[in-house]
Amino acid sequence: MNILVFVFKALRKLVSIMKSPLYNLFAQMQLYLNGVKFGGNIKVNGLIKVFVTRKGFINIGNSLKINSGNNYNVIGRQQKCIFWVDGKLDIGNNVGMSATAIICKTKIQIGSNVLIGGNTVIYDTDFHSLNYESRKNLNQDRIDAKSKPVIISDNVFIGAHTTILKGVTIGEGSIIGACSVVTKDIPQNEIWAGNPAKFIKLIDSKQNSI
Repeated sequence: MNILVFVFKALRKLVSIMKSPLYNLFAQMQLYLNGVKFGGNIKVNGLIKVFVTRKGFINIGNSLKINSGNNYNVIGRQQKCIFWVDGKLDIGNNVGMSATAIICKTKIQIGSNVLIGGNTVIYDTDFHSLNYESRKNLNQDRIDAKSKPVIISDNVFIGAHTTILKGVTIGEGSIIGACSVVTKDIPQNEIWAGNPAKFIKLIDSKQNSI
């Protein structure tokens, strides 16, 4: 191997190792200062954005893994993970996500052992009123915007670039294909994909066995 290539790769690895504990420390400081209750073994690559309002609350279990920002999400769109919470956000144990945006106005619940693909967005709100007259007034627009809880059950796998909209429940063990837009409830152990997401097939019970 060319010596310059070797040195470059070695330095790149060294920098990555040195930055990792700093990212973890900074992430935990953000969580703490926003009043977030979180468990142990949180691993964060990159910088995250956390904003919790006075009436918002986040509860995070153990072993959360986050890839956020440049060089930490190789599938593209090098975005930071964003948590904007004005309601209640619950995240279970052993959850992984990359470049994910979670906007919680009322309630979002994410179970344990959930994988959330790069650039996925999860919204429990419409953000704006459906009434154009209300949208003319900023305060009224915000008041009239509809919001419904989102529930993502245990062992769900969400493909990259997926959009999950308000009022949706995704059943345990289900898989959402990449670039899907989820607009309605999905039963457990099913594969859905598309815009809007539609049923593709059942997941064989043998595929879920160890």
